[in-house]
Amino acid sequence: MRLRLLVCALVALALASPAAASAAPTLVPLGGAASPVEFDQPIHLVSAPGDADRLFVVERPGRVQEYAGGAVDLYADLTELVTCCSEERGLLSIALPPDFAATGGFYAAYTGKTDAGGALGDIHVDYFVPTGAEDGAVTRTRIITIDHSFADNHHGGQLQFGPDGYLYISTGDGGGAGDPLENGQDLDSLLGKILRIDPDPGAEGGDPKYTIPSGNPYAAGPGSDEIWASGLRNPWRFSFDRLTGDMVIGDVGQTEHEEIDFAPAPGRGAGANYGWSCREGLFSYTDGTPSANCAGAGPFTDPVFDYPHDDPEDGSANGCAITGGYVVRDPGAPELYGRYLYVDFCAGVLRSIDLGAPSPAASDRAESLGPGSSPAPHPVSFGEDACGRLYILSINKRILQLVGPGGPGCVDSLLEEPPPGGGPQPKGGVEPSTPKVSLRVHRNGRLAEVAVQAAPCGDLAGTGIELRRGGRKLRLRPMPRDCHPEFVIRNRGRSTFRAVLRRGGQVLARSRPAKLAPFRP
Repeated sequence: MRLRLLVCALVALALASPAAASAAPTLVPLGGAASPVEFDQPIHLVSAPGDADRLFVVERPGRVQEYAGGAVDLYADLTELVTCCSEERGLLSIALPPDFAATGGFYAAYTGKTDAGGALGDIHVDYFVPTGAEDGAVTRTRIITIDHSFADNHHGGQLQFGPDGYLYISTGDGGGAGDPLENGQDLDSLLGKILRIDPDPGAEGGDPKYTIPSGNPYAAGPGSDEIWASGLRNPWRFSFDRLTGDMVIGDVGQTEHEEIDFAPAPGRGAGANYGWSCREGLFSYTDGTPSANCAGAGPFTDPVFDYPHDDPEDGSANGCAITGGYVVRDPGAPELYGRYLYVDFCAGVLRSIDLGAPSPAASDRAESLGPGSSPAPHPVSFGEDACGRLYILSINKRILQLVGPGGPGCVDSLLEEPPPGGGPQPKGGVEPSTPKVSLRVHRNGRLAEVAVQAAPCGDLAGTGIELRRGGRKLRLRPMPRDCHPEFVIRNRGRSTFRAVLRRGGQVLARSRPAKLAPFRP
């Protein structure tokens, strides 16, 4: 996304029409209209898994702030590693793993100083654990570094754990106009892509601290193993539908078109080529792109929707840089339920489309907002909490919560089916206990004996427990009634084990890694 924070005219989000006012959602400042909380260039927001009362706000210069109970506290300070704020550089996003409640650790995507290792501006995805000190000190584990020293724009920078439990990473094409490095169509480059990895900060030995999940489309042939999808220019924000698991990508265009790419579950776009820099949106792109780069390229996956930069002056979408959002699963916003929200940085109008419609493009509309809504000039990102409630971040330092007429409900499950006739019903704010998994391992000759404990046991009916060794799945079995599964495995060498609690395709919790020394007869 173009974060040219001092350009484009200040335009507020669309105001409510009188007819729709009663059913329209309202944008309410975090902290309340009388004393809104302000942040330093807020650029991303997440909440703790299973704990919507703890919001974590990413500040572009390199800090992560925790907002809970009306108070803001410094959670982590990465400014010594992050280079900011030339063009689009900075701390770009974070992702909290399923075991966050136990570890407090998080993954961060940022552009690095040379102190971070590599060249100035390289993209880093690292794992951090706060030490608890008031100065926000952290311990760091390097996960993956991607060369991006050519230019200071087009980084992508979104991190998100998918419904499969793996970490997805968006990267821009490397910067410059027209993809001068031809990265979008180069399967040997990690730029201009969606990546999928299985991070393991506790893995033994050197880098990399991740493995390649089975099913990555280029793991068994030509192309980089980490690549999930290609042909993207600057996928600044993408998300997963918390009900269906579908992936939706907002890819920022060059000079004429912005696009939304839709990758439905279960495949979620594995191996998809979205066309850049041979195409911009649904149209051929040749300016600055060598024709050899596109000869024989494809087949391309069409965007589900694109819109022009020029204003058609008929109320339809236009702007300069798309900010992708989320499919609404907030039970308090029935008028928006199931629709994908997005906004343009320059136009500033909150819009939505129905991805499941016969013609999603025909379903695009501007959303009215209720009386008293606060404006969000130059919106740069959306956020979603553990209850499915949505937030909009903008350069005016404030964060706005989208509150529907149904009030602040809460969805318990990431993949909960809606009841007949509407979305999930509010649960009165009561959420199930967050499950935790622990693991002990010891050697018995050539055998490794692994004991797992999961709690609270009463909430774990229908789950499975997966044992991993060295980041790869080894065994998967149903959770026993006492929630104390045991595994006996032949294992002579040095190994690292981890237990993963699953329900369907959703990862509920992971244990800390446990190391086993090699067998010595």
